[in-house]
Amino acid sequence: MPEQTGAADEPARSADDRRAERAEAARAHAEALDRRRAKETERARALIAEFLAQARERGLATVELRARSADGRWRYRTGLHGWYLRRNETVALTPDGEFYLTTAPSSPLALVRGVRLTPSDPPLVLGAGARDGESIDLADALARVLDGAAGS
Repeated sequence: MPEQTGAADEPARSADDRRAERAEAARAHAEALDRRRAKETERARALIAEFLAQARERGLATVELRARSADGRWRYRTGLHGWYLRRNETVALTPDGEFYLTTAPSSPLALVRGVRLTPSDPPLVLGAGARDGESIDLADALARVLDGAAGS
């Protein structure tokens, strides 16, 4: 005799279906976000490549990049040279086109040894989501460096 499914099984299937639909929607949303970030990174890298060409053409001098502790009290050696893109020296660019966040956890040992920074994907807006007046377009920050003033 075939197994009968009653009305009691229907809500369970509906809940499973809803759960599967939510999972699929979340996956699709994550994929769309990844595609958007990849396009943003690609556009940012194109701006950086243009900046680097102009910096080389102008002979723009680099500075020794230092990382700041998260609490802002200490500065650590990084072994990197490049340009700060903001006046507060929290983001920088190296001559090879790598983008760095120049903050590090507070550490007495880092005062002696320095820190190793890891490159990040560059955003089109530095400080996006920050308080009013604290964000700046990457293009504007790069133009300020070329004009001789670090970005805000």
